[in-house]
Amino acid sequence: MKVYPFQLPAIPRIFRHSGVLAFGVLLGLCACGSEDANPTPVKEYGGPMMEVDTIETLYSDSARLVVKMNAARQLKMFNGDEMYPKGVNIVFYDKDGTVSATLRSDRGKYKKETNLYTVYGNVVVVDEKKGQTIRTEALNWSPVTKKIHTDKFVTITTPTEVLKGYGLNTSQDFSAYEIQKPTGIFDVKQ
Repeated sequence: MKVYPFQLPAIPRIFRHSGVLAFGVLLGLCACGSEDANPTPVKEYGGPMMEVDTIETLYSDSARLVVKMNAARQLKMFNGDEMYPKGVNIVFYDKDGTVSATLRSDRGKYKKETNLYTVYGNVVVVDEKKGQTIRTEALNWSPVTKKIHTDKFVTITTPTEVLKGYGLNTSQDFSAYEIQKPTGIFDVKQ
């Protein structure tokens, strides 16, 4: 047999692919591992998907500003809910664009499922036009119905009297309100 410098001597067929076969066996052995009978379950993240500092939200109706909400921090959850852990300040505007009322609270939240905003802790509403102040621990506002309500204890201070009771229903501009279970002494006009 004549061998040329660029040609290898004949190798038996079984040895030609033995390197590939050995690599495959080695890879197969490395891939075999012990299965964990009780794998650690993956814990689902329950925190916010987004955090925003210093946020301003504007609500309009027919291109007219109705409500402006400011918050120091907003946490947006995966289900669309929002949390406002560092206080909420809201300004309500009437039809001519002037401020009709302001609201401040220690914290708040928005529930996407019900489209309802709720503010908590030292809630103070000031009706700029009537000179009234409403104080309570919680208020709910629906942008759809444009109504505000609570079942908590409320105190309404007007220029002439102090009204107290449980539960409040009012329009978002606070032009008319109803205390559901009033307490105390009231002046009745005849």
